[in-house]
Amino acid sequence: GMWSLGRYHRAHRYDTFARCLTEKNARMYGLYWCPHCIDQKAMFDASFHFVQYEECGTPDHKESQRCIDSELINFPTWQFADGERHEGIMEMKDLASRSGCSQP
Repeated sequence: GMWSLGRYHRAHRYDTFARCLTEKNARMYGLYWCPHCIDQKAMFDASFHFVQYEECGTPDHKESQRCIDSELINFPTWQFADGERHEGIMEMKDLASRSGCSQP
């Protein structure tokens, strides 16, 4: 019905933005148990599916060797095409200006 359609559109309102971030080679690194990572994912709702995301947490609650070798310390960490990183939650407007994507 209409309600579910409205819910779908709301949940997916950042699809274009998330796809653009991926096209611009922005990537989020996170740990599945980290509260700030969970909050950042929630900001995208269902559109997070389109974000380039690397899970640094292993099933036994350690950090993957790949992420350790990449010197990732705090999560979430966003990395941009030029290699610059930003630690912590980013607002949509900041992700937009940093990546060159249109603000959603």
